[in-house]
Amino acid sequence: MKKKLSIIILNWNGKEDTLACLASLEKQDTQNFEVLLVDNGSRDDSVEAFSKHYPHHTLILTHANLGYAGGNNLGIDHALKRGADLVLLLNNDTEMDKDFISNLLRSTDEKPEGGIFGPKVVRHSARDTLDHMGGFWSSEIGEYKPFLFNKPERDFQEMQELDYISGCSILIRREVIEKIGKLDPRFFLLWEESDFCARAKNAGFSIWATPRATLFHKVSASFEGKAMMQYYWWRNRLLWMRKNLDKSEYKKVFRRVVLKEIIKYHRHSLLKKLGLVYLKIMNPKKITEKRLLKLKRYQAGCKGIHDYYQRRFYKM
Repeated sequence: MKKKLSIIILNWNGKEDTLACLASLEKQDTQNFEVLLVDNGSRDDSVEAFSKHYPHHTLILTHANLGYAGGNNLGIDHALKRGADLVLLLNNDTEMDKDFISNLLRSTDEKPEGGIFGPKVVRHSARDTLDHMGGFWSSEIGEYKPFLFNKPERDFQEMQELDYISGCSILIRREVIEKIGKLDPRFFLLWEESDFCARAKNAGFSIWATPRATLFHKVSASFEGKAMMQYYWWRNRLLWMRKNLDKSEYKKVFRRVVLKEIIKYHRHSLLKKLGLVYLKIMNPKKITEKRLLKLKRYQAGCKGIHDYYQRRFYKM
Protein backbone atom coordinates (compact mmCIF):
# COMPACT_ATOMS: atom_id res chain seq x y z
CA MET A 1 0.00 0.00 0.00
CA LYS A 2 1.34 3.43 -0.96
CA LYS A 3 2.00 5.78 1.92
CA LYS A 4 0.45 9.23 1.77
CA LEU A 5 3.13 11.94 1.93
CA SER A 6 2.48 15.57 2.83
CA ILE A 7 5.29 18.03 2.10
CA ILE A 8 5.21 21.17 4.23
CA ILE A 9 7.09 24.21 2.93
CA LEU A 10 7.33 27.24 5.20
CA ASN A 11 7.67 30.63 3.51
CA TRP A 12 8.53 33.98 5.08
CA ASN A 13 9.25 36.72 2.55
CA GLY A 14 11.10 34.17 0.43
CA LYS A 15 9.05 34.15 -2.74
CA GLU A 16 11.85 33.48 -5.24
CA ASP A 17 13.42 30.65 -3.23
CA THR A 18 10.02 29.06 -2.63
CA LEU A 19 9.05 29.23 -6.30
CA ALA A 20 12.34 27.55 -7.23
CA CYS A 21 11.74 24.84 -4.61
CA LEU A 22 8.21 24.21 -5.93
CA ALA A 23 9.52 24.04 -9.50
CA SER A 24 12.04 21.42 -8.40
CA LEU A 25 9.26 19.35 -6.80
CA GLU A 26 7.30 19.49 -10.05
CA LYS A 27 10.17 17.60 -11.73
CA GLN A 28 10.17 14.66 -9.30
CA ASP A 29 9.94 11.18 -10.83
CA THR A 30 7.03 10.48 -8.49
CA GLN A 31 4.14 12.83 -7.80
CA ASN A 32 2.70 10.69 -5.02
CA PHE A 33 2.61 13.58 -2.56
CA GLU A 34 0.73 16.75 -1.70
CA VAL A 35 2.24 20.15 -0.96
CA LEU A 36 1.07 22.24 1.97
CA LEU A 37 2.49 25.73 1.56
CA VAL A 38 2.50 27.66 4.84
CA ASP A 39 3.02 31.41 4.52
CA ASN A 40 4.38 32.67 7.82
CA GLY A 41 3.06 36.24 7.70
CA SER A 42 5.03 37.41 4.65
CA ARG A 43 4.96 41.11 3.80
CA ASP A 44 6.01 40.73 0.17
CA ASP A 45 3.81 39.44 -2.65
CA SER A 46 4.50 35.77 -1.87
CA VAL A 47 0.86 34.79 -1.38
CA GLU A 48 -0.23 36.31 -4.68
CA ALA A 49 2.64 34.61 -6.54
CA PHE A 50 1.87 31.17 -5.07
CA SER A 51 -1.85 31.50 -5.78
CA LYS A 52 -1.07 32.44 -9.38
CA HIS A 53 1.61 29.86 -10.22
CA TYR A 54 0.63 26.93 -7.98
CA PRO A 55 -3.13 27.10 -7.35
CA HIS A 56 -3.26 23.29 -7.03
CA HIS A 57 -1.21 23.37 -3.81
CA THR A 58 -2.86 23.98 -0.44
CA LEU A 59 -1.98 27.45 0.85
CA ILE A 60 -2.15 28.02 4.61
CA LEU A 61 -1.87 31.57 5.95
CA THR A 62 -0.63 32.23 9.49
CA HIS A 63 -1.06 36.05 9.27
CA ALA A 64 1.93 36.37 11.63
CA ASN A 65 5.49 35.07 11.88
CA LEU A 66 5.12 32.00 14.10
CA GLY A 67 8.72 30.87 13.59
CA TYR A 68 9.91 27.54 12.24
CA ALA A 69 8.14 25.53 14.92
CA GLY A 70 4.82 27.36 14.98
CA GLY A 71 4.48 27.63 11.22
CA ASN A 72 5.35 23.99 10.58
CA ASN A 73 3.00 22.89 13.36
CA LEU A 74 0.07 24.40 11.46
CA GLY A 75 1.13 22.42 8.40
CA ILE A 76 1.46 19.26 10.48
CA ASP A 77 -2.09 19.72 11.80
CA HIS A 78 -3.43 19.94 8.25
CA ALA A 79 -1.36 16.97 7.09
CA LEU A 80 -2.57 14.67 9.86
CA LYS A 81 -6.19 15.70 9.35
CA ARG A 82 -5.82 14.81 5.66
CA GLY A 83 -4.54 11.34 6.52
CA ALA A 84 -0.82 11.72 5.92
CA ASP A 85 1.30 8.67 6.78
CA LEU A 86 4.51 10.66 6.36
CA VAL A 87 5.25 14.37 6.79
CA LEU A 88 8.24 16.06 5.16
CA LEU A 89 9.28 19.44 6.55
CA LEU A 90 11.19 21.04 3.68
CA ASN A 91 13.01 24.38 3.76
CA ASN A 92 11.99 26.75 0.99
CA ASP A 93 15.65 27.49 0.12
CA THR A 94 16.21 23.99 -1.25
CA GLU A 95 16.12 22.21 -4.60
CA MET A 96 16.57 18.51 -5.27
CA ASP A 97 17.45 15.71 -7.66
CA LYS A 98 14.49 14.31 -9.60
CA ASP A 99 14.58 11.05 -7.59
CA PHE A 100 14.82 12.82 -4.22
CA ILE A 101 11.32 11.96 -3.00
CA SER A 102 11.33 8.36 -4.26
CA ASN A 103 14.72 7.64 -2.66
CA LEU A 104 13.75 9.30 0.60
CA LEU A 105 10.58 7.19 0.73
CA ARG A 106 12.62 4.07 -0.07
CA SER A 107 14.71 4.67 3.04
CA THR A 108 11.59 4.30 5.22
CA ASP A 109 11.13 0.78 3.83
CA GLU A 110 14.78 -0.08 4.39
CA LYS A 111 14.64 1.05 8.02
CA PRO A 112 11.16 0.16 9.28
CA GLU A 113 12.31 0.83 12.85
CA GLY A 114 13.19 4.41 11.89
CA GLY A 115 10.87 7.26 12.81
CA ILE A 116 12.74 10.21 11.29
CA PHE A 117 14.77 10.39 8.07
CA GLY A 118 16.95 12.95 6.34
CA PRO A 119 18.66 13.21 2.94
CA LYS A 120 22.18 13.90 1.78
CA VAL A 121 22.34 17.71 2.02
CA VAL A 122 24.90 19.41 -0.21
CA ARG A 123 25.55 23.06 -0.83
CA HIS A 124 23.61 24.58 -3.67
CA SER A 125 26.63 26.64 -4.70
CA ALA A 126 29.23 23.88 -4.18
CA ARG A 127 27.65 20.55 -5.01
CA ASP A 128 30.71 18.51 -4.14
CA THR A 129 30.52 19.67 -0.50
CA LEU A 130 28.22 18.36 2.21
CA ASP A 131 26.13 20.83 4.15
CA HIS A 132 24.51 20.46 7.57
CA MET A 133 22.68 17.11 7.75
CA GLY A 134 22.41 16.59 11.50
CA GLY A 135 24.70 15.16 14.13
CA PHE A 136 25.44 13.55 17.48
CA TRP A 137 24.94 14.93 20.98
CA SER A 138 28.19 15.46 22.89
CA SER A 139 28.24 15.98 26.66
CA GLU A 140 31.91 16.95 26.31
CA ILE A 141 31.06 20.21 24.51
CA GLY A 142 27.45 20.63 25.60
CA GLU A 143 26.10 20.73 22.05
CA TYR A 144 25.80 18.62 18.90
CA LYS A 145 28.75 17.56 16.78
CA PRO A 146 27.78 17.83 13.09
CA PHE A 147 27.92 14.75 10.87
CA LEU A 148 30.34 15.17 7.91
CA PHE A 149 29.73 18.92 7.72
CA ASN A 150 31.93 20.57 5.05
CA LYS A 151 33.27 17.17 3.97
CA PRO A 152 33.38 16.00 0.32
CA GLU A 153 30.03 14.79 -0.98
CA ARG A 154 31.55 11.41 -1.89
CA ASP A 155 32.29 10.68 1.81
CA PHE A 156 28.64 9.88 2.53
CA GLN A 157 27.85 6.49 0.99
CA GLU A 158 25.98 4.42 3.61
CA MET A 159 22.87 5.10 5.68
CA GLN A 160 23.86 6.55 9.03
CA GLU A 161 21.97 6.59 12.31
CA LEU A 162 22.15 10.03 13.93
CA ASP A 163 20.92 11.74 17.07
CA TYR A 164 19.12 14.39 15.06
CA ILE A 165 18.33 15.40 11.49
CA SER A 166 18.70 18.96 10.21
CA GLY A 167 15.41 20.81 9.93
CA CYS A 168 16.09 21.84 6.33
CA SER A 169 14.59 18.47 5.30
CA ILE A 170 13.15 16.14 7.89
CA LEU A 171 10.83 13.24 7.05
CA ILE A 172 8.65 12.07 9.95
CA ARG A 173 6.40 9.07 10.33
CA ARG A 174 2.88 9.84 11.53
CA GLU A 175 3.37 7.50 14.48
CA VAL A 176 6.17 9.70 15.85
CA ILE A 177 3.98 12.81 15.95
CA GLU A 178 1.09 10.88 17.46
CA LYS A 179 3.35 9.59 20.23
CA ILE A 180 5.49 12.64 21.13
CA GLY A 181 3.50 15.58 19.76
CA LYS A 182 4.61 18.35 17.41
CA LEU A 183 7.51 20.80 17.48
CA ASP A 184 7.83 22.81 20.70
CA PRO A 185 6.84 26.39 19.71
CA ARG A 186 8.78 27.87 22.61
CA PHE A 187 11.98 27.44 20.59
CA PHE A 188 10.56 29.57 17.73
CA LEU A 189 13.86 29.26 15.84
CA LEU A 190 16.92 26.98 16.28
CA TRP A 191 17.20 23.77 18.34
CA GLU A 192 13.54 22.89 17.68
CA GLU A 193 14.32 20.00 15.33
CA SER A 194 17.00 18.62 17.67
CA ASP A 195 14.50 18.79 20.52
CA PHE A 196 11.95 16.94 18.40
CA CYS A 197 14.49 14.28 17.47
CA ALA A 198 15.64 13.87 21.08
CA ARG A 199 12.05 13.28 22.16
CA ALA A 200 11.55 10.80 19.33
CA LYS A 201 14.71 8.92 20.24
CA ASN A 202 13.69 8.77 23.90
CA ALA A 203 10.35 7.34 22.73
CA GLY A 204 12.15 4.48 20.96
CA PHE A 205 12.36 5.72 17.35
CA SER A 206 15.66 5.64 15.45
CA ILE A 207 16.84 8.51 13.23
CA TRP A 208 18.53 7.99 9.87
CA ALA A 209 20.27 9.95 7.12
CA THR A 210 20.30 8.40 3.65
CA PRO A 211 22.92 9.15 0.95
CA ARG A 212 20.69 8.32 -2.01
CA ALA A 213 18.25 11.23 -1.65
CA THR A 214 20.17 14.39 -2.55
CA LEU A 215 19.07 17.89 -1.56
CA PHE A 216 20.72 21.16 -2.59
CA HIS A 217 20.60 23.75 0.19
CA LYS A 218 21.24 27.47 -0.21
CA VAL A 219 23.07 29.26 2.60
CA SER A 220 20.86 31.98 4.03
CA ALA A 221 22.75 35.27 3.88
CA SER A 222 19.85 37.02 5.62
CA PHE A 223 20.35 35.03 8.83
CA GLU A 224 23.93 33.81 8.94
CA GLY A 225 26.10 35.86 11.29
CA LYS A 226 23.27 38.05 12.58
CA ALA A 227 22.94 38.90 16.28
CA MET A 228 19.49 37.32 16.26
CA MET A 229 21.09 33.92 15.71
CA GLN A 230 23.16 34.26 18.89
CA TYR A 231 20.06 35.14 20.89
CA TYR A 232 18.07 32.09 19.82
CA TRP A 233 21.06 29.76 19.88
CA TRP A 234 21.89 30.52 23.52
CA ARG A 235 18.34 30.71 24.85
CA ASN A 236 17.25 27.53 23.11
CA ARG A 237 20.40 25.59 23.89
CA LEU A 238 19.67 26.05 27.60
CA LEU A 239 16.01 25.12 27.07
CA TRP A 240 17.03 22.00 25.13
CA MET A 241 19.38 20.87 27.89
CA ARG A 242 16.79 21.34 30.61
CA LYS A 243 14.20 19.39 28.61
CA ASN A 244 16.29 16.51 27.32
CA LEU A 245 19.11 15.76 29.79
CA ASP A 246 18.55 13.90 33.02
CA LYS A 247 19.48 15.75 36.21
CA SER A 248 22.84 14.06 36.55
CA GLU A 249 24.02 14.81 33.01
CA TYR A 250 22.57 18.32 33.10
CA LYS A 251 24.55 19.23 36.22
CA LYS A 252 27.74 17.71 34.81
CA VAL A 253 27.49 19.48 31.43
CA PHE A 254 26.43 22.79 32.95
CA ARG A 255 29.21 22.93 35.54
CA ARG A 256 32.00 21.62 33.32
CA VAL A 257 31.16 23.39 30.06
CA VAL A 258 28.20 25.74 29.86
CA LEU A 259 28.76 27.85 32.98
CA LYS A 260 32.31 28.65 31.86
CA GLU A 261 31.01 29.65 28.42
CA ILE A 262 28.33 31.90 29.95
CA ILE A 263 30.90 33.70 32.12
CA LYS A 264 33.25 34.08 29.15
CA TYR A 265 30.42 35.40 26.94
CA HIS A 266 29.42 38.06 29.47
CA ARG A 267 33.06 39.05 30.00
CA HIS A 268 33.61 39.49 26.25
CA SER A 269 30.40 41.52 25.98
CA LEU A 270 31.50 43.87 28.76
CA LEU A 271 35.05 44.27 27.42
CA LYS A 272 33.86 45.02 23.88
CA LYS A 273 31.38 47.56 25.20
CA LEU A 274 34.10 49.28 27.26
CA GLY A 275 36.39 49.20 24.23
CA LEU A 276 33.81 51.00 22.11
CA VAL A 277 33.27 53.59 24.84
CA TYR A 278 37.02 54.21 24.88
CA LEU A 279 37.17 54.53 21.08
CA LYS A 280 34.22 56.91 21.07
CA ILE A 281 36.22 59.24 23.29
CA MET A 282 39.73 58.73 21.92
CA ASN A 283 39.36 57.75 18.25
CA PRO A 284 35.78 57.56 16.93
CA LYS A 285 37.00 56.78 13.40
CA LYS A 286 38.01 53.29 14.55
CA ILE A 287 34.41 52.43 15.42
CA THR A 288 33.51 50.21 12.48
CA GLU A 289 30.40 48.26 11.56
CA LYS A 290 32.36 45.08 12.21
CA ARG A 291 33.12 46.12 15.78
CA LEU A 292 29.52 47.11 16.39
CA LEU A 293 28.23 43.83 14.99
CA LYS A 294 30.53 41.80 17.26
CA LEU A 295 29.21 43.70 20.27
CA LYS A 296 25.61 43.16 19.16
CA ARG A 297 26.23 39.42 18.83
CA TYR A 298 27.59 39.16 22.35
CA GLN A 299 24.80 41.33 23.74
CA ALA A 300 22.19 39.24 21.92
CA GLY A 301 23.67 36.03 23.31
CA CYS A 302 23.65 37.47 26.83
CA LYS A 303 20.03 38.52 26.41
CA GLY A 304 19.17 35.01 25.24
CA ILE A 305 20.74 33.60 28.41
CA HIS A 306 18.85 36.09 30.59
CA ASP A 307 15.55 35.45 28.80
CA TYR A 308 15.94 31.70 29.34
CA TYR A 309 16.20 32.20 33.09
CA GLN A 310 13.26 34.64 32.97
CA ARG A 311 11.34 31.93 31.04
CA ARG A 312 10.78 34.29 28.11
CA PHE A 313 10.33 32.07 25.09
CA TYR A 314 8.68 32.10 21.65
CA LYS A 315 9.55 35.11 19.45
CA MET A 316 12.21 37.55 20.64
